[in-house]
Amino acid sequence: MRTQVCEMLGIDLPLFAFSHCRDVVVAVSRAGGMGVLGAAGFTAEQLEVELNWIDEHIGGKPYGIDILMPNNYEKVAPAKKLDLESILPKAHFDFVRGICDYAGIAPLPETEAKRIVGSKVAQIQMTPAESEMLVDVAFRHANVKLLVNALGAPPRHLVERAHANGIKVGSIVGKLGHVAAQKEAGVDLLIAQGMEAGGHTGSVTSMVLWPQVVDAFAPGPVLAAGGIGRGRQMAAALALGASGVWCGSIWLGTTGSEVTPEIKERLFAAGSEDAVQSRSISGKPCRVLKSKFTEAWEQPDAPEPLPMPFQSILVAEAKLRIDRDREAAREFATYPVGQIVGDMHEEQSVRTIVYDMLTEFVEATERLHALLTT
Repeated sequence: MRTQVCEMLGIDLPLFAFSHCRDVVVAVSRAGGMGVLGAAGFTAEQLEVELNWIDEHIGGKPYGIDILMPNNYEKVAPAKKLDLESILPKAHFDFVRGICDYAGIAPLPETEAKRIVGSKVAQIQMTPAESEMLVDVAFRHANVKLLVNALGAPPRHLVERAHANGIKVGSIVGKLGHVAAQKEAGVDLLIAQGMEAGGHTGSVTSMVLWPQVVDAFAPGPVLAAGGIGRGRQMAAALALGASGVWCGSIWLGTTGSEVTPEIKERLFAAGSEDAVQSRSISGKPCRVLKSKFTEAWEQPDAPEPLPMPFQSILVAEAKLRIDRDREAAREFATYPVGQIVGDMHEEQSVRTIVYDMLTEFVEATERLHALLTT
């Protein structure tokens, strides 16, 4: 499988695995594809540790890093100086805490609450300055061959720095109108992400979006994303002109996944309709696993979610409270996941998923070939 993106990045399979779990990144890169580590939530120091571990285990294979570099953001004070209740609306605080209090979810230990929440807030890397600190870390690792921005077009100077370091730059788009700015920024490849995907998504379906972006970005390569976790979907993406596929949610059910056992249990029980778009987590439309927490934000008395990153800061305490209560987590915890969740039924290894995808891909392409030759 020698597509344009395989030639560009020196990989054998046009299969890209986005994951916050370093084990997934290593497994897919070693299998011939490219693992891409999601760096959101890492400090620069933590990212250095993660990349050092990947370098030690990836066998010299290339991998990528995905960083949030939003075009629109609200600047906040450093976490150590952050007085949350002075910058966030009281009504919003009361609403979020009320969700947990009404459900009987225990508050954080009073003596530790400020430290725990402050530590969590410090992990929310949203401003360009904070994102660029993570980029600096990535540039120190020779096996990092791809830098991806998940929120808007990356700044031109950053693209030029990446190219000077021998690193290709990609960016995620959710509608045709995003392509022109990405071309202007000088990115090397695009990830066309349909609304079926987990995390921050637009409102255009994959089947419509993929060929639109392929045509608009030609002759540059495009990866298809959104609802991909099986070989037939991979075949469909390449048939629509994509140079490869970008998968994220499918890795959440693997043995090395970063999610808690409670979340994993709910993923396996969920249907595709249980992956809903909500602004309750980050302030931007984000497809997540439906829970009593996300449902509370859909009620008539719920306040309007705050802009990024204030919404993430607002809900940090509640998410910590929920995660510390295993019973509450089964009903209130949520996690970004796409509609492919309806095909995730049991824990599997990364190797098994890759093998099954490639096997089904071959079967699908052979079936189509037979239609043309008989």
